[in-house]
Amino acid sequence: MGRSYEPYLAEVLIDEEKLQSRVAELGRQISEDYESVKDLTLVCILKGGVMFLTDLVRHITVPHTMDFMAISSYGQGVRDSTGHVRIVMDLSADVRGKHLLLVEDIVDSGRTLEYITRMLKAREPAEIKICALLDKRERREVDIHLDYVGFEIPDKFVFGYGLDLDEYFRNLPFVGVVREGMYYHRD
Repeated sequence: MGRSYEPYLAEVLIDEEKLQSRVAELGRQISEDYESVKDLTLVCILKGGVMFLTDLVRHITVPHTMDFMAISSYGQGVRDSTGHVRIVMDLSADVRGKHLLLVEDIVDSGRTLEYITRMLKAREPAEIKICALLDKRERREVDIHLDYVGFEIPDKFVFGYGLDLDEYFRNLPFVGVVREGMYYHRD
């Protein structure tokens, strides 16, 4: 992996200005929708959701707590072809009776979120909703409802703004498309 992202970038799919504008809109909508709700907990799915969560909470005006989960459905840069999902880091707090808003960077097949929501429902929260920055709907394999979506994107391999390219370039302020042939772990 080189020092610069440029050789890997085919195109900027969503620029910084468009990203920040949409994140602000989502924050305002979430604030409106949760205005009368007590016990809102934003659950960030690590690692990819961190940048999105950090910007999103700056626009959420209702009281809330945050917690984090790390899920593994990928190996070293390659998707686990068995579809297995495992919890690498679980929530630190009891979620019984709380309103959970899962904050995810991208929804592809939907399998990871299906697993997470099924597991969290067993812990008896008041409700579970999902906020995803990116929705790659055409790759969906399971029926999962997304309550808040930043952008629907085509079936292209993307990186930046929390999404990694072999763990690199999460810090980019935009979402870019990986240049064809520059990343060989593709399903």
